[in-house]
Amino acid sequence: MREPNKPIELLPIFRERIWGRTSLEPLFADRVLSERIGEVWFTFEENSTSEGKSLKTLLKERPQILGTAADPEHPGICPILLKLLFTTERLSVQVHPGDEYAREHHQCLGKTEAWYVLEARPPGELAVGFRETLTPERFREAARSGEIEQLLDWREVEAGDVIFTPAGTVHAIGAGLTICEIQENSDITYRLYDYGRPRELHLEHGAAVSQLGPYRERTKVVPLAAGRDELAACSYFRIERLRAETGFEIEALPYYVIALCVKGSGTVSDVPFRSGQAWLVPAGGELKAEGPGSEWIVTYTAERPASGIRLRSSG
Repeated sequence: MREPNKPIELLPIFRERIWGRTSLEPLFADRVLSERIGEVWFTFEENSTSEGKSLKTLLKERPQILGTAADPEHPGICPILLKLLFTTERLSVQVHPGDEYAREHHQCLGKTEAWYVLEARPPGELAVGFRETLTPERFREAARSGEIEQLLDWREVEAGDVIFTPAGTVHAIGAGLTICEIQENSDITYRLYDYGRPRELHLEHGAAVSQLGPYRERTKVVPLAAGRDELAACSYFRIERLRAETGFEIEALPYYVIALCVKGSGTVSDVPFRSGQAWLVPAGGELKAEGPGSEWIVTYTAERPASGIRLRSSG
């Protein structure tokens, strides 16, 4: 029987998308694909785990895994959804609802999210908010005509950039990007424009929740310790980047932590790992990683940076 405080590997779900890729190198270099994969999910209820059970089943049997970060309104899910995105075309122009609207219309969480850019190939761009404030009438007409694509505030991005996207922000992710996306655990997306693709649009819902002005959010990388940086923080999640000189430890926290390796290899609790693998550390549990030069994205929900995350050096 597995010890309850040991890390739980989250086995990925590969989602086909029309804008995805047939190669996910270097994160999944050994995976042979017959379709275009655009998203890789790690903390959805259907994800399998190293426990031999789905995450939904595991959390039903052991709700204490989530600790103080459990959502009392949605006790059976991991409140944070962790994804990787791989794009070859622009995603739809879209928007996500906040918690109140999502609760009223879909009985689920809203969708505030953040993106960490792992790789950007030309054109390497995305859009957040509008270049100018729109009236509701112009917004609707622009969505119908396609002009909305030109009204968005498109910007070039590069590896290491962080974009925080609160619910209500109209946005579109461009081609040539590999992104780590961290969000509330919701799959509610309202498409506003889709470049003529034959997919459903959701203009009524979208118009009800969209912010019609320029994007005002600013993120700043905050060094917390040598090799440890805070990338973004809000009431739903904190995101950190760990650059391990030799390794690191996560232990004795009252809430769960998700750790994704995005570069390198080594061992987690004496089991070999490589990039593209993720673990859920239960509340009160521990993870010990040995991986010189590895890079990780770590996320959790707390009012302040976690005290139980420590990097080790060779000195």
